[in-house]
Amino acid sequence: MRRDISKMACHKGNGCAVDPYILLLNIEIAQGGKTGMVLKKREDGWKKMLEGVERQNLVHGDKTHLLKFRLHKDAVIPIHDHPHEQTGYLLQGKMVMIIEDEECRLESGDSWSLRGGVHHGVKVLEECLVLEVFSPVREEYFDEEIRL
Repeated sequence: MRRDISKMACHKGNGCAVDPYILLLNIEIAQGGKTGMVLKKREDGWKKMLEGVERQNLVHGDKTHLLKFRLHKDAVIPIHDHPHEQTGYLLQGKMVMIIEDEECRLESGDSWSLRGGVHHGVKVLEECLVLEVFSPVREEYFDEEIRL
């Protein structure tokens, strides 16, 4: 079954739980359970992570998690690692990504994929907007947001 979600109102009672921008699809499939999640564009929901670094949860499934990041000029994400695989796309801006002691200059349109456990960090050269997918899901990023 196909639905035109562009005209659907999202509010309590039609599958959206609390957040009016998220539509949790409750269409039963052969295996049972929810089909997925659709998120309408929004400007709210940004969470400060570090000075000059904000994240916005977009959608997630059982194994993947899509987020958007705003990185302000001169911000620094210190070298760190985590068990999650991380794939990203630089929508706008310029930054230097440090991956295992190697510096990689990135510009709009560049992308990357890092295995879990890889040491990495970022120096922001100009305002950046980044789209990233993590696997498995970054549970610690949910706070009190809608869960599938």
